[in-house]
Amino acid sequence: MRLAYQGEPGAYSEAAARLFSPHADTLPCKTFDEVFEAVLQKRATHGVVPMENSIGGTIHRNYDLLVDHEIPITGEVELDVVHCLQALPGTKLDDVKTVYSHPQALAQCEQYLKQLGVAVEAVYDTAGGAKLVSEQKLKNAAALASRRAAEVFGLEVLQEAVQDFEYNITRFFVIGGAQPSEANKTTLVFALPSTPGSLFKALSVFALRDINLSKLESRPMRGRPWEYLFYVDIEGRREDLQTARALTHLAEFAKWTRVLGTYKGWERARTGQV
Repeated sequence: MRLAYQGEPGAYSEAAARLFSPHADTLPCKTFDEVFEAVLQKRATHGVVPMENSIGGTIHRNYDLLVDHEIPITGEVELDVVHCLQALPGTKLDDVKTVYSHPQALAQCEQYLKQLGVAVEAVYDTAGGAKLVSEQKLKNAAALASRRAAEVFGLEVLQEAVQDFEYNITRFFVIGGAQPSEANKTTLVFALPSTPGSLFKALSVFALRDINLSKLESRPMRGRPWEYLFYVDIEGRREDLQTARALTHLAEFAKWTRVLGTYKGWERARTGQV
């Protein structure tokens, strides 16, 4: 197994990949698009991509990429994200004038950074910020990244767990490979006609069959102003009788539907996480 992820070694996506499969090979990629391409071109057996964060919200680009590519979701990982402010060895907290990190990490630490009174600079990856500070020897700068990133790039942790909320969790999808036999969760996307009650009808196909929805989100349809796609996570396999009937019912009045994958939902108790 080889897992592609976006970012440098020490990125949270790498941590999610290792949590999913501790002994698998990993393939760092510069962008999310490259992760999908690596799986399509068989340079990796699977990809690991973040989908949403409990503080910063949804990573919309990856939902768009799921629609653009015929790669199934086959797994899910939830990772506790602990941001560390890190800088060159010997740097004092008062020395820090600029902080580099991914926009999501900056958003997750917004109040902390405001109290620190520093300028912020967005980069492509949390670990990429650590790499930048390390390689360019930036003396009055720091990065927000994982403790592993500090170890990889030889930085010193000034403060740990600086996110604005104690529980900071990122949910990742594993893409590529085969559907696991123990799958119990399904993600699908559909488009509806712009008519009264269309969304109510769509959701009722699940409610009438006691199928629980764990997520519902709308996204604009690119190139079609004010038309939307609806992404839904449901608890159940697509092959289950009730789920199959619900999907058939939905297809009767939706403009189109597509199952993005059936996979095993993450069980946080098995990792000892809250």
